[in-house]
Amino acid sequence: MIHPSAIIHPNAQIGSDCSIGPYCVIGEKVILGDRCRLHSHVVVDGDTIFGSENEIFPFASIGLKTQDLKWNGGVTRTRIGNSNTFRESVTINSATGDGETTIVGSNNSLLAYSHVAHNVVLGNHVIMSNVATLAGHVTVEDYAVIGGLAAVHQFCRIGTLAIVGGCSKVVQDVPPYMLADGNPAATRTINKVGLERNGVSETAQAALKQAYKILFREGLTVSKALDRIERELPQLPELTHLVGFSRATERGLSK
Repeated sequence: MIHPSAIIHPNAQIGSDCSIGPYCVIGEKVILGDRCRLHSHVVVDGDTIFGSENEIFPFASIGLKTQDLKWNGGVTRTRIGNSNTFRESVTINSATGDGETTIVGSNNSLLAYSHVAHNVVLGNHVIMSNVATLAGHVTVEDYAVIGGLAAVHQFCRIGTLAIVGGCSKVVQDVPPYMLADGNPAATRTINKVGLERNGVSETAQAALKQAYKILFREGLTVSKALDRIERELPQLPELTHLVGFSRATERGLSK
């Protein structure tokens, strides 16, 4: 299961039933969980731990030193969950500061040339299309979709079940359950297709549509809009999360 041309440091830990293809390079502190598959020409280095059943396609580079010019050495980490797919030339950088970690959850699909920078926290069931780019300290919640060639600014957050349109420039937070698009990205409507595909009830979808109108179409401040949502709309889990996410914003919401 390990091609003879692969270079694996003797201290690396390789789980059972892993497949490591031609010309892969695996560093000293790497741990691969069971049944991971590295196709060929994959580089995994740094203090990097994978869970099980991850599939990594040619020319991906995972766990190497951050590109952040503030890097001053120390121990930085990369942690990857289970059952992720990393397509060709995906890059995932380690964190910047000593003791810090870049985190990728489970069941994500990162398409060719997508980039996850230092200190990113990527949730579960996220799709990043081709050449989608996350700058440092970005947080992406579960089931979000980031379109091809989209770029997300440092410290921004992408909420649960949000979708970012292709070629968008995201400079502020994208709220959960919403669709954002443009340069700079603005929140256009609810992510109706994503909500339907993931079994969100019609009642919740209707409430989210009303919340979108209050938050983005009534000309209210964010604080006043959120107060009105809490006062007038049903206290559904989706609305509770939308309100909590929006109250916690530091960069503002994509309007």
